[in-house]
Amino acid sequence: MSSETTSVKKESRTSKLIKLFIKLVVTTVCFWYISRKIDFAKAFEALQAANWLFLFFAVLAYILSKLVAAYRLNIYFQNIQLHLPPVKNIRLYWLGMFYNLFLPGSISGDAYKVVLLNKRYGTSYKKTSAAVLLDRFSGLLGLGVLLCIYGVPVFDNEVYDAVLIGGCFFSIGLLYFVIRRFFKEFLPGFLPTFFWGIVVQAIQVIGIYFILSALHLSGNYQEWLFIFLAASVISVLPLSLGGGLGTREFVFVEGAGFFHLDPHVAVIISLLFYLSSVAGAVWGAYYVFHDPLGSPN
Repeated sequence: MSSETTSVKKESRTSKLIKLFIKLVVTTVCFWYISRKIDFAKAFEALQAANWLFLFFAVLAYILSKLVAAYRLNIYFQNIQLHLPPVKNIRLYWLGMFYNLFLPGSISGDAYKVVLLNKRYGTSYKKTSAAVLLDRFSGLLGLGVLLCIYGVPVFDNEVYDAVLIGGCFFSIGLLYFVIRRFFKEFLPGFLPTFFWGIVVQAIQVIGIYFILSALHLSGNYQEWLFIFLAASVISVLPLSLGGGLGTREFVFVEGAGFFHLDPHVAVIISLLFYLSSVAGAVWGAYYVFHDPLGSPN
C-alpha cells in the first residue's frame, strides 16, 4: 500500500512539473510572438505618459470585483450548508488568488480551498469541489453575457450577432440544465450567482475604462472592451503562467490588429490589467503564514 501511495505521489509531482513546463513554454512563445510584432520601447512610451491616479482606481476596481466574487462563491457554499463567515470567506478567497497567480506550479488556489475546508469543517470534497467549479462557470457565464453585449455593436453583422446571442442563451440554458440534472442542491444559487457573475465582470470592465483613461485614449472604447473580454475568456484556460500572462497579451495584440488599433497600446493595456491583478492578489500572501479561517486578531 505504501509503495502504491509513493507511486501516486511521484506521478502527481511529475504531472505538476509537466503542466508547469507547458505553461512556461506557452507564455514564452506568446511573448516571443508579440515581440516580433511590436516595439516594446514604443509601447512603454505610452506607459510613461499614463495618469497614475486612474491606474490606482483600476486597482481598486479589480479588488472590488474580487470581493464581489468571494461573495458569489459563498452563495454556493451556503447551498451545501457550509455557512462560512464573510470575513473568513474573503480571507480564504484572497489566499486562493495568491496561489493561483504566484504559485502556478504548486497546488492551485481552488484545490487549496477545498482541502482546507475539508480539514477544518469536514465538508465533502465532492460537494466543495462542485461549489468551486460551478462558481468558476458562473463567472465565465457573466463574462459571456458582457462579451455578447459589447460584441453586437462592435461587429454590427447579422451572422456574428446571431452567433453571439445564440451562444449566450445556449450557455445559460446549458449551465442551468447541468445544475438541475447533476447538482440539484446548487439550483437555488443559480440565479443569484449568475447575477453576481455579471456584476464581477462589469466592475472589471470599469477597471479597463480607468486604464484606457489613464492612457489618454478617447475612442474605440467598445473595441478595446470587447478585446479585453475575449482575452479574459482565454485567460480562464490554464494555458500559461500567472492567470493568463502571455495568452492575454497575445489576444490583445491580435484583437488590435483585427480592429485596426495600435498593438503597442494593446500590450500596455493588457500588462496594466495584469499588474492591477498582481497588486490586488499579493495581499493573499499574508494568509500563507496566518490561518485564513482563524478568529480575527
